[in-house]
Amino acid sequence: MTVPAFHIPYLLPTALLFIAVALKFPTFVRAWRDPDIRATTLLLALASVVYVIITPVNIHRLNEFTGVPNIASPSAYSFLTASCATSLTMITRWREEESESRRRRMRRIHLIYAGITVALWVTFFLAHAPAVRIYDLDTYYASTPWMREHILLYLAAHTASCFVASSMLWKWSPAVTNRWLKSGVVLLQLGFASGLVYDAIKLCAIVARWCGTDWDHLSTRVAPPFALLQGVLTAIGFIVPQIGPFLLRRARDRRDYRCLLPLWRALRTATPSAATARLGRWAPLDLLLLQREQQIHDALRLLAPHIDRDLHRLAHQLARSEHDEDRAIGLAGAVAVTVAVERHRAGQRCPTDPVQVNADISNHIHDISRAMHHPRTIDTLRRRVSRREGVNTHA
Repeated sequence: MTVPAFHIPYLLPTALLFIAVALKFPTFVRAWRDPDIRATTLLLALASVVYVIITPVNIHRLNEFTGVPNIASPSAYSFLTASCATSLTMITRWREEESESRRRRMRRIHLIYAGITVALWVTFFLAHAPAVRIYDLDTYYASTPWMREHILLYLAAHTASCFVASSMLWKWSPAVTNRWLKSGVVLLQLGFASGLVYDAIKLCAIVARWCGTDWDHLSTRVAPPFALLQGVLTAIGFIVPQIGPFLLRRARDRRDYRCLLPLWRALRTATPSAATARLGRWAPLDLLLLQREQQIHDALRLLAPHIDRDLHRLAHQLARSEHDEDRAIGLAGAVAVTVAVERHRAGQRCPTDPVQVNADISNHIHDISRAMHHPRTIDTLRRRVSRREGVNTHA
């Protein structure tokens, strides 16, 4: 028998499932007593084992290692059956509140699928299947006593779980409002639907064998991509709700961190004593952002005696005539801070009472820093303010 080569298509769902397990594992360690987290982690782990076993090269290795022809069949189908039971109980926990009826329903699911797992091993050892079949076991032994029942058992268990899980998710989906969780639910629905297509195609090939027709290509070539697709969609369905908010938060933190750079630079040159210890390049981005915001607020407190309230108010009035409120606030703050930095360097205090920094400037540091990305606009507004102040002084 030719040793099967490694199949690259099997790598994608296996890798994605292991990634999903890795992402879930820290949560499992922190909250392993939570039944929802245990169920999700167990489902992903079981699904990962299934895809490891069903890889043709691993089927060959398992058969060779145990010396039992086709032992990979009950092994893979047992893990598949366990993952089916876990998926049903997990979705039941998601959809229904804690109750005695829910507990009874979940116990029934566990008992039914535990019985199917036992039956899989019993039927396998009762069957006579000496010829090792790596790619076409389902159709090759479709009419063999006990192997026939063995194959139909796993197909029935998988079909039932995919159908029920799809139905439950379909009914629950309208109640999900979180967009990341909603995406995960939709992907899981598509994954279970792919499982149903896989089962239907397999069953067609088996029935064709019973009728004396050779449709083995459906089982060996058409069905496997849907099984792989189920693994990919299921893995992504669990990954998206976890990594989506993290990536969104990281992108927002990076945008804010870069946005504050002009204001941070301007204040750092004027008040270097306000800077705190530098963090390493591998420090968490949210910590770097927090440090930059703190440095800016510390510097603004030091600059408070140099910030001119009248200058800030006049700059705000002039900016509002050409820009929206947020833009006007940013430009006015940028003008006030720029002038305050110059006065601080020259050792001059502002001629009027200082502005209330916390209310008028500290609460709008992002708008101010965004305005500082456009120094020409700030210079133009500053000249207009100077001309208006000159007119008011002569008047």
